[in-house]
Amino acid sequence: MADLEDEATELLQRLIRFDTVNPPGQERAAQELLAQRLGAAGFECELLAADEARPNLIARLRGEEEGPTLALLGHVDTVLADPAAWSHDPWSGDLVDGFVWGRGALDMKGQVAAEVAAAITLAKEGWRPARGELLVISVVDEETGSACGAQWLTENHPDRVRCDMLVNEGGGNVFELDGRRLYGVCCAEKGVFRFRLITMGVAGHASIPQMGDNALLKMAPLLQRLGERQPALDLGAEPRALLAMLDGGGCDDGGQAVRTGSEERDVDAAMARLREADPLLALLIAPTLGVSVTPTRIRASDKINVIPARAELQVDCRVPPGLGEEDARARVEELLEGHDFELEFSERVVGNRSPMQSELMDHIRDWLGENAPGAEPVPMMLPGFTDSRWFREAFPECVAYGFFPHLHMTMHETAPLIHGADERIDVRDLGFAARFFRDLAKRVLS
Repeated sequence: MADLEDEATELLQRLIRFDTVNPPGQERAAQELLAQRLGAAGFECELLAADEARPNLIARLRGEEEGPTLALLGHVDTVLADPAAWSHDPWSGDLVDGFVWGRGALDMKGQVAAEVAAAITLAKEGWRPARGELLVISVVDEETGSACGAQWLTENHPDRVRCDMLVNEGGGNVFELDGRRLYGVCCAEKGVFRFRLITMGVAGHASIPQMGDNALLKMAPLLQRLGERQPALDLGAEPRALLAMLDGGGCDDGGQAVRTGSEERDVDAAMARLREADPLLALLIAPTLGVSVTPTRIRASDKINVIPARAELQVDCRVPPGLGEEDARARVEELLEGHDFELEFSERVVGNRSPMQSELMDHIRDWLGENAPGAEPVPMMLPGFTDSRWFREAFPECVAYGFFPHLHMTMHETAPLIHGADERIDVRDLGFAARFFRDLAKRVLS
């Protein structure tokens, strides 16, 4: 365990020292390091690129017989960081007080390091899959949409990355509730249906306020309504199952256990209890309960002395799996009923999911039972999305989960650090996660 932890820690420090802020990314050096390490351990490695400065790494360990393909997925690009806001340089990879510091420690060079360390350790020990194959896939460009990364790979080289089970980011956060220790497993992700709200008026000279009909002022009640509440619930299977389990009950794959009468009353009551017990957890779960809307940009007159005849508000809208444009439109129009506006969608990306009950979930549950006694996995939906979406779309039979288990840092500690200042990870958690990835490969492929 100590050797595995040390391997993951050293590798993470090296990865953090590559500045892969995206844009522009420039991930080649980091990918070449991973390819060198994996190749030396016995993996077949290839670098495939839409942009030569930004190659994707595919490392393969083949089995002796036909069987399932298990993929460990990660990305090595990161968001930006302001060194002035950090206690340690974001690209130092400093090891201080048992933590590795730096941009990407949690999102998600830490998971990449744990996955690769696990794979290298297995291969160096002489282990090979008895059946199927192990894939380690390290991609670029996740932080800005994956046009050069997972999307490009799955669309242009699907046979190179086809898999039956995939483990990615988005889960593994540990939290305690009512004395229970719970691990979130990301089984689903919301889609993106961003839109513009447009109000119309009549232009005029700004020195005479009543001369025109100010379109910007017509936007004010829309903003107020969007700030007051969210659209009505559209509860999917994953949050329904999660709420049932958090309430101490069980669920089937459809998560029907929470429906005991009026669904909205049941959910409201469950959320009220959760807000009292764990406000942060309630905050993270609330956006998964239906269509969510967040106004982010507004534009009106191009000149300060002209009353605008047109105002435009851009809204980030996230939609649960199974719902589409018409569902989003209906919920927004219902929310803004009584006001005049035009609605135009600018992006349309449907949500995605994998079954909550699967062989992969059984492996996670069994492993937690052995390595974190008393802990339970619970299904979760991400309000945002990860590269899992491209694999679920390309390979409908693939079961893809987000799971990077921690033992020491809880969700309450990690959530504020992702994309924030002083991002860091406990090295004991690196070792714990690496052990999971190592053991999972043996369980699935032996």
